[in-house]
Order: sequence, then structure tokens, then C-alpha cells
Amino acid sequence: MTIYEASERYQIPIELLREYESWGLCGAVKKVMGDWQYDDQDLERLSMIMTLHDIGFSNEEVETYMRLLIAGEDTKDKRLHMLNKKRDSALDEIHFREKQLERMDYLRYQIRQSKKETIGKE
Repeated sequence: MTIYEASERYQIPIELLREYESWGLCGAVKKVMGDWQYDDQDLERLSMIMTLHDIGFSNEEVETYMRLLIAGEDTKDKRLHMLNKKRDSALDEIHFREKQLERMDYLRYQIRQSKKETIGKE
């Protein structure tokens, strides 16, 4: 499957496919008549790359994670550490957003109370 076929069939941006190729992680990808050919293992790896991007990994983090993944079972602890770190960061962001919402709700409450007081005086 060519880069364009893979992009269209699996909704993977061409830029992501080119990035994947540039990392040299394409085990079985071969150039045939000037086009890269992707096999099932490459498509599984690309799916993992997209997942990592979706959960907030930077390009550098994705590349590190993928190199660890390809290196094998001995890297499970390092990959788990990366995922735990990203999860902790996501939780911190959620808590920060919750505090923002609480403050916003308080301001909305104050405005509503002020409106009620104004109407009550009339």
C-alpha cells in the first residue's frame, strides 16, 4: 500500500506518514517504484502513533515511545513511565480546569444575585 493509499484508507495525515518514514522505524516498508509500501505491522505502528498524538504526546515523545516499543518487551517499564507521566499531566490540567469552572460559576452566581436584588428593589 502506498503512502497515499494508507493516508486515505486509514485517515492518517500524509505529514504523519512522512514523519514516520523519517524516523527510520519502518521495518518492512520498502520503496517500490519510488513509493513507500506499508505492510500490516507498519499500519499497526501508525495507529499507535496516532493514538499517542491524540493523547497529547509531542513528536519527540512519540518517537521515543515508538523506539522503545520496537526495542521490545524489556522497555515496558519505560513506556509505562511515559504513559503515567502523561496521565498525571492530564489530571493536573483537569484539576486546573475544574478550579477555573468553579471561579467562573461563582462570578455567574454573583451576577445572578445582583440581578435578583435589582429586580427586588423595583
